[in-house]
Amino acid sequence: MWCAAARRFSHRRAFLIVVGAGWALYGGLGIIGNPRYGTARGLADVTRYVPMDALGWMWVACGTVAALAGLLVNCPRVQALGYVSLAAPAGLWAGAFAASAATTFPEAAGSASGWGAFTIGVVLVSGMDDPPPLHLRKRGR
Repeated sequence: MWCAAARRFSHRRAFLIVVGAGWALYGGLGIIGNPRYGTARGLADVTRYVPMDALGWMWVACGTVAALAGLLVNCPRVQALGYVSLAAPAGLWAGAFAASAATTFPEAAGSASGWGAFTIGVVLVSGMDDPPPLHLRKRGR
């Protein structure tokens, strides 16, 4: 029984579930519930067109899609959609903070770097394969 469960475990799917839940909580608690001053100021170029609450709901929706995609076994296309759902809001944040850092709010450079690096990390993880089960791995010498 334990072997069957261990074979079904996927690091890629676990990443989708954990980070997707984090995205949903960040959108609900950190953007809709209590947006920080630095976040609001760094996103001023975006919030001229899209209200902060709508951006928060975007995080909640993208996080939910990613977490649900991680729960599905043997659905690589749905999992790809989950990774897009993780990368899209982080990439938007990276671009908005970079634009803000280049123009009116230089302090946003750190946030732009962090969100940009995280977006690249999500893209890298999306292309990785899960390691094979222990019994199929080659033994190191």
